[in-house]
Amino acid sequence: IDVKIIVPHIPDKGYVNILAWNYYQELIKYGVQIYEYMPGFIHAKSFVSDDETAVVGTINMDYRSFYLHFECAAIMYNTPIISDIKLDFLNTLAKSRLITMKDCTSRSLVKKLAGGFLRLIAPLL
Repeated sequence: IDVKIIVPHIPDKGYVNILAWNYYQELIKYGVQIYEYMPGFIHAKSFVSDDETAVVGTINMDYRSFYLHFECAAIMYNTPIISDIKLDFLNTLAKSRLITMKDCTSRSLVKKLAGGFLRLIAPLL
């Protein structure tokens, strides 16, 4: 399985960024590649699987998106537009930098502690 995630280099909410970084080390350990989109903020919520399934929408894949905000997405299967969605992802990936385990371990103690605290209340954020 090849999993790549692109996150914004410049977040819209600092506390969300600190919380997200708290999960990176574990994800990287299990083979997930995490990239930061270097030009700045990116708000896309999309994925492509096996070049035949894609999802594009507003869903953040969390409790709030599903149950509080009733966000939605379009699921596409076996349609030509999926290649365009994949190409957009690859173009965005080319403007992104890979987050390494070293990046995770070299974060400041304050950010690590803040991330640990925020992880406790993550479902509420």
